[in-house]
Amino acid sequence: MTNIHPTAIVSPTAILGNDVCIGAYSIVEDNVTIGDNTKIGYHCIIGKRTTIGKNNKIHNAAILGTDPQDMKYRGELTTTIIGNNNIIREFVTINNGTNENGYTIVGNNNVLLSYVHIAHDNRIGNNIIISNIVQLAGHVVIEDNVVIGGCAAVHQFCTVGKFTMIGAGAVITKDATPFSLIDRIPKFSSINKVGLARNGFSEKLRKEISNFYQLVFKSGYNNTAGIKAYLETNADNIAPEIQYIIEFINKSERGVIR
Repeated sequence: MTNIHPTAIVSPTAILGNDVCIGAYSIVEDNVTIGDNTKIGYHCIIGKRTTIGKNNKIHNAAILGTDPQDMKYRGELTTTIIGNNNIIREFVTINNGTNENGYTIVGNNNVLLSYVHIAHDNRIGNNIIISNIVQLAGHVVIEDNVVIGGCAAVHQFCTVGKFTMIGAGAVITKDATPFSLIDRIPKFSSINKVGLARNGFSEKLRKEISNFYQLVFKSGYNNTAGIKAYLETNADNIAPEIQYIIEFINKSERGVIR
């Protein structure tokens, strides 16, 4: 049964699923869609055209799906799309995309802790933990199973590869390669050993990923020469995970953290 507090303001054009709860003084604007069993706390704002999936817990004073903080924005009809089973804590802000028909997307099973800011046109994957006061600039991509430590910041147009952990306070201005542990400095420290083990990566595969990074990042090669050296000795037996890292590095426009 849907439960809307008497002080909440919900647009008549909003579509609410079953068992949606909306707390005191919250505002749900026009053409919003909220899926089943999503709980919205007190003093939240859900901006126009926002889509929120099922089983989300949105805590007090979160502001989701509002205009982008981008000087290029001219009032285009943009939106935010949020998936299922997310925990969004107090004072999180998520902005819409900028260009016409642009969007910001947050996937499934994510935890966004207090004061996280997700700027316009971000693509946030699945099973991600973003700690308190993390700031993501525009057009950032965070791939699946990433952990970002508190007070970190990610520059616009950067990508963080899957299963990477970013240290607290890091300022990310280049792409962070998959399966990595990135120090606060920031620099590549090692592979994300604990995270990979917890997610079922075998000891053999973890060792292979570590050996790849040791050769490419820590043996005096640049990226191109390091990858070439690796391929010359492993051309017939490259794990899909290594191939993914190579493709990630090769397509990076900002360069990668070494």
